[in-house]
Amino acid sequence: MAATGSGKIDVKVEGPKATVEIKAFREDAVIPKKATESAAGYDLCAWLKDSYDEQTLIAPHTTLIVPTGLNVNIPNGYEIQIRPRSGLAAKHGVTVLNTPGTIDSDYCGDGEDFELKVILINHNKIPFSIKHGDRIAQMVVAKLAEHDLVEVEEFSKTDKTSRKGGLGST
Repeated sequence: MAATGSGKIDVKVEGPKATVEIKAFREDAVIPKKATESAAGYDLCAWLKDSYDEQTLIAPHTTLIVPTGLNVNIPNGYEIQIRPRSGLAAKHGVTVLNTPGTIDSDYCGDGEDFELKVILINHNKIPFSIKHGDRIAQMVVAKLAEHDLVEVEEFSKTDKTSRKGGLGST
């Protein structure tokens, strides 16, 4: 690591980069792009041509599975996480229901059977309109940690402190 004149620290990434292949299999599907060079996620856009007349409403307190018109080929050892866009959540109460949604590397193939789709929920009191090409979520590529899951009868010694209570305990 080296400091630059701007006060930022440059971090050199060792090793090869992963390649995630993405394919628009529907006409006018939008290939995801990062809004800025430093963004973690790629913007996913709605594909609403045939099925919704290029626009649809999500009624209050309901969900909608929104197609993207895209297929992906994710390398082994990686996943794609589908996450909400903070602007949609903050301004409109619309978010991704199963956050983060996980796309495993073995979810790979061509066409409708392997289409990336986003489950949106409208937490608002008014309907929310989505149009073809609207940014609806973000897609983050994540490397999976190599690990073993080992069943034990007793835990090995640790210096961690115990925290009882689980949900809402802190």
